[in-house]
Amino acid sequence: MYFQRYYLECLSHASYMVADEETKIAAVIDPQRDIDIYLEDAKEHGFEIKHVILTHFHADFVAGHIELRNRVGAQIYIGSKGEAEFDHVKLSDDDRVELGAVYLSTIETPGHTPEGITMLVYDPSYSSDEPYAALTGDTLFIGDVGRPDLLASIGVTADELGNMLYDSLHEKLLKLPDATRIYPAHGAGSLCGKALSSEPYSTLGEQRKYNYALQPMSREEFLKIVTAAQPDAPDYFVHDAIMNRKNRPSLDEAMQHSMQALSLAEVLEKQAEGAQVVDTRDPIEFAGAHLKDSLNIGIDGKYATWAGTMLNKTEPIVVIADEERVEESILRLGRIGFDQVVGYLKEGMDALNDHPELVARTSRITAPAVQELDGNVVVLDIRNGKEYDDGHIEGSLNIPLNHLAERFDEIPPADHLVVHCAGGYRSSIGASLLLKLGRRDVLDMVGGFKAWEASHLPVTTTSA
Repeated sequence: MYFQRYYLECLSHASYMVADEETKIAAVIDPQRDIDIYLEDAKEHGFEIKHVILTHFHADFVAGHIELRNRVGAQIYIGSKGEAEFDHVKLSDDDRVELGAVYLSTIETPGHTPEGITMLVYDPSYSSDEPYAALTGDTLFIGDVGRPDLLASIGVTADELGNMLYDSLHEKLLKLPDATRIYPAHGAGSLCGKALSSEPYSTLGEQRKYNYALQPMSREEFLKIVTAAQPDAPDYFVHDAIMNRKNRPSLDEAMQHSMQALSLAEVLEKQAEGAQVVDTRDPIEFAGAHLKDSLNIGIDGKYATWAGTMLNKTEPIVVIADEERVEESILRLGRIGFDQVVGYLKEGMDALNDHPELVARTSRITAPAVQELDGNVVVLDIRNGKEYDDGHIEGSLNIPLNHLAERFDEIPPADHLVVHCAGGYRSSIGASLLLKLGRRDVLDMVGGFKAWEASHLPVTTTSA
């Protein structure tokens, strides 16, 4: 057996290739949308990718099943409860995907989604009757389980899914041998759960001991604990879950449409017509000079997640980026189904050299300097509620970044509006949004709350 895990750090997403080294037949499970990594591996090993399997309709990214079908003719498989526009094979309990002596067997494990499945990997050189691994998708993570509340807005309640999840875990997955290796579709940083580990895999025995959601408890206790304190799900999650059901254009087709070099005049025209301008440069560079009313979402942070959170999923997008990162900036938007990019600013910020009237700057301030400010100072903490409760600047106003636009009117007038997050990435997004919305008193606190603490400045907690 050939078994390979691929990990896409920016989306905390794991995908897998399993192949029989004698027949050279391979399957890819939960692929990312840009599929070259699988094609290169298959070519290197002489494999033919005949099968592509979705453990469920992912909400946080657009999967690469359509791309693999189009490029290599792979057959698409989904769980039996799933419905999709494209041709597919439905998998029910005990259905097999044969690769040769190596094969995959299905367990239907609804809970995170109604159509969720787990694929058991069997390698006869390991065992004749016990699975080598379980590819659990978003049903069982390392340290967590899939959240059951993501589909509540499109017709399935969190309680219904939570009950399915309880049964999938207790009636199916927990009956597997303790030695079974658990390989999930996400790791730490994913919004598909709240306590995911950064470890690439575990065993069922280890999870039985240490995973909080697998401890002995009643169904009612389980439902309460798995729905509590979940992070807000971005609006684009529903958009992506729907896209993954559709017979949509491929990423290559989307990129051909999006990789259009636009003059400054064309960018300004599109901006005036309502296009969103996203600047993917480093926050320091953005602060020094940027196109007025552009939004900074730095390429080197959780770019795709925050782009999906902050950008409208229907309005056109124009990208401003360092020349060598233009294609990456657009491709990573394509990974989350934001195919409405209409182009990028040709020559980047150099295009504004002769147009100082179009340039804006973000004022920045160090943590110690905040205490030296005169006049009415409002400190705006844009971290999430738990971060704020665990420690914050006394008297600060907490509006999480993902709610900043809708709660903009709650921010009082000030001589100085000091914006901060944990380390400075989110605050650059927030400051650029506040400038776009018309505030002219914005100061981005360098290094965020970590810098405040490191400067030994006073901190309080909600309980205090």
